[in-house]
Amino acid sequence: MALSLVFTLVAIVVGLWLFLYLFPINLWITAVFSGVNISLLELILMRFRKVPPGLIVSNMIIAVKAGLTDVTTRLMETHYLANGNLSSVIKAMIVADKANLNLKFKQATAIDLAGRDVLNAVQVSVTPYMIIVPAITAVSVDGIQLIAVARVTVRTNLQQLVGGAGEETIKARVGQGIISRIGAATNFMEVLENPESISRQVLSHGLDSGTAFEILSIDIADIDIGKNIGAELMTDQAMADLNIAKAKAEERRAMAVAQEQEMLARVQEARANLIKAETQIPAAISGAFRKGNLGVEWDY
Repeated sequence: MALSLVFTLVAIVVGLWLFLYLFPINLWITAVFSGVNISLLELILMRFRKVPPGLIVSNMIIAVKAGLTDVTTRLMETHYLANGNLSSVIKAMIVADKANLNLKFKQATAIDLAGRDVLNAVQVSVTPYMIIVPAITAVSVDGIQLIAVARVTVRTNLQQLVGGAGEETIKARVGQGIISRIGAATNFMEVLENPESISRQVLSHGLDSGTAFEILSIDIADIDIGKNIGAELMTDQAMADLNIAKAKAEERRAMAVAQEQEMLARVQEARANLIKAETQIPAAISGAFRKGNLGVEWDY
């Protein structure tokens, strides 16, 4: 009897939990009193579509209280089923609305599904963000190496956030502009005395085109003098010329030694021929006596 009573109580509790799970009456009451126009049937169907009604209702209440008019439960369900971050999207829209930014729910969800942090993007659009460009090394026309550090102040361009290039593109373009400006300076002092000329020239090239940011300012934080590349190149050239001259001199010396050795060889050959000829003289005289071909004139 006691055991059957326990089973009955367990069955009642499980049945009550299942009923409240399938029929979230408390959630529906909360939504109605919060001004959210949603039916109990919609909440029940969300369960079957594997959408958490609590997430949809809570974000819908936040949207209604914030005055967002283009947000519906259907759109929220769609974004959730697409593996989107629904809470981040709603918060981003609230921040954008308070900052008078034109951000629609469809655009916000597109940014979120593109893998961007939509809330952070809106915050950066409201509060500008500083990008530190790594030290850029460039050489002026007079051969002096300059090392510049730049800080770029940007804000998010919400209209180009989907498909727009990121921070690395901004850094690369700013670095390219700095190198171009320093490389065009005829004297390194021209850059040191007027660093804002770099900022003006770089800004005038529209470096934020096609990126997810809008460049507000470019500040040259520091410029250091590096090596005298021109002098080093001249020194290297002089050393190269010296090595070439040494090589040519060594070549001439080797040729002279070779010629001297050749002349000595010829002299030695001539001496050998002379000695050989001298050894043949006695034999020739003896042969002449025998043949009677050697005549002697007597002078009386």
